[in-house]
Amino acid sequence: MSAILIVSSPKVNGISLAQDGEKLSDDDLRERAYAELLRQEAARLKLVSPRQTSCWLPLTEEEQAIIENMLEKQVLTPEPELNECSRYYEANKAKYVVGQAINLRHILFAVTEGVPVQALAGHAETALLELMHKNAGAGLFDQKAKELSNCPSGREGGQLGWLEPHECAPELARALFFDGEAQLGQGLHPRLIHSRHGLHIIEVLERRTGTQLSFDEVKDKIEMHLSMQSRATALRQFMMILVGGSEIEGIELESADTPLVQN
Repeated sequence: MSAILIVSSPKVNGISLAQDGEKLSDDDLRERAYAELLRQEAARLKLVSPRQTSCWLPLTEEEQAIIENMLEKQVLTPEPELNECSRYYEANKAKYVVGQAINLRHILFAVTEGVPVQALAGHAETALLELMHKNAGAGLFDQKAKELSNCPSGREGGQLGWLEPHECAPELARALFFDGEAQLGQGLHPRLIHSRHGLHIIEVLERRTGTQLSFDEVKDKIEMHLSMQSRATALRQFMMILVGGSEIEGIELESADTPLVQN
């Protein structure tokens, strides 16, 4: 991620987030903005002393502890109910299968800085169509992988061997194990699969279906997952309200000017 040169510092309620000439990424600026909003909220509640400065300073360990305690009290997180956990299980059964794996090969078209994505996608689509053609020879995938793949596996015809869901990039795991009837599919995938690494042509050579775990076996795991999800939503909404009630200059932050209710 490239850094940006700060010429005129963004501000949160008049507090500058960076020094002129300082190089910060957008993510770093947002992190500072949210930390400053939380410090100011703690000061408003008289939990920490106001700072006598117009420039941002990192939170002290004591301030961090006080703010964490403030969030525990201020941000209410509803606990998931049993029927909510059950509905999540029914909608996501494929995630709770043990022993599933696929033997696959792929051709990676890596998306890197400066590469025109549309042109790359067109190049990948052309290769996929060639492989899907009824007259495609048995050795064509191996040939294309060696010629086109940006993955080291290309030297071996794109062979990745047996992989379980946790061994794949999340985007590949969803497409090959969890989406719809994906867990039943075998052969050349009919569409390009997008991942953080780029565009993939994928062929599933063999598949082990694994064993479905029952709801009782995974209930505690689902409850923890939904609790964490609920906590993240509640924190996001809390921060949106703080942003909505503040004067923000030079940086875009998601905001809300009315109380929000979790769905």
